[in-house]
Amino acid sequence: MFFKKFPFNFWIVILMEFFERGAFYGLMSVLSVYLATSKLEGGLGFSKISIGILKSTIQPILYGLPILSGALSERYGYKPFLIFSFFLLSIGYFFSGIVESYNLIFLTLIIMAIGAGFFKPLIVATISRETKEKDSSFAYGIYYWSINLGATIFPFLVGYLKLLNWKYVFFLSSFLTFLMLFPSVFLYKEPEKEKNLKPLKVVLKEIFLVLKDFRFVGLIFIYSIGFWVLYFQMYDSVLWYFKDYINMEPINNFVNKIFNINFQFNEAHITVLNAFTIILLQIFVSKITNKFNALPTMVFGIFLAIFGMFLFGFFQSPYTFVLGIFVFSIGEMVAHPKFISYISIISPEDKKALYMGYLFLYGVIGSGIGGILAGFSYHFFVENLKSPKILWLFFCSIGFVSMAGLLIFNHFLKKK
Repeated sequence: MFFKKFPFNFWIVILMEFFERGAFYGLMSVLSVYLATSKLEGGLGFSKISIGILKSTIQPILYGLPILSGALSERYGYKPFLIFSFFLLSIGYFFSGIVESYNLIFLTLIIMAIGAGFFKPLIVATISRETKEKDSSFAYGIYYWSINLGATIFPFLVGYLKLLNWKYVFFLSSFLTFLMLFPSVFLYKEPEKEKNLKPLKVVLKEIFLVLKDFRFVGLIFIYSIGFWVLYFQMYDSVLWYFKDYINMEPINNFVNKIFNINFQFNEAHITVLNAFTIILLQIFVSKITNKFNALPTMVFGIFLAIFGMFLFGFFQSPYTFVLGIFVFSIGEMVAHPKFISYISIISPEDKKALYMGYLFLYGVIGSGIGGILAGFSYHFFVENLKSPKILWLFFCSIGFVSMAGLLIFNHFLKKK
């Protein structure tokens, strides 16, 4: 009965989302470590700064491309773009595991990012067309659950694969996305919809219309600096810091003694901890935060993220590291749903759908700034000054500035 609640096409795209996000987060959970690890240890030995530049290029493509890819898929159909995106993803991941020069892996990861950018809007669009309005909340709940389930299971597997050979991590992501070509070709059916013949120049005009709205762009920028720049450290500076400073042996010994297994907590499991916390607590946290106004709740969520960063960054203990990631994840659950709610409140009534389509700009800004900031700040504070505490103090201060910025923003918005 549960599965019959939604059409077959819905479950096909949920399956696609699960495998695609599993492939993506599986690789991202260790990519920055692989790129920085010396060649003698099986990595590529790139500098932190060069990795930061790379990450600040590929991730904004992933978040920014849906502006155009979404419009193109509405015009020419979802199915051909699904096939195209999985083709790019599979070859991008595969060749990223083979090439070793900086320029070549830059190129192959851009191919991957383009594939992910084309894929990103297709699943949400299909869900919106395949579900009834009364079931949409439940449908999107399943959608977000599938994302976090993929981000829990596959990085956990990656934690073992990387110990065998780094290349297996890339090959796993390539295999998962290649596998999804089959349902894309043989099972997915184009949803019924009116053909959208909106010219590309109209799409570009709409982009300009949104971006010139200072209130909208200002909110996204302040929020992105405060939370998403910190969030993207989970895939860069937090991983480097973990490898350089955190000894997880006490926790490994405790887990192995209790469960009689041979578990070793490594970099990939940081993503697992984050996603699994969200799976367990998102509904409970959402019920609590639903009672409070959007912007103060966003600010509190950023504060929790800062406090989590303080815990894992200042004490260099395995216990406070795990606790810090847990607290940071709660901050994410508190802040981000309320951000979406706040955007819907301040968007012009006659342009809500248009504005909500540009929510992902937080990812463009957060990853674009976060990657470069990770590379330069880790190199300066940790590799040069040998002071990781100053690194985390630096990022915490960015969060506090953003909190203040949001409160000031809301103050002037109320006056208007």
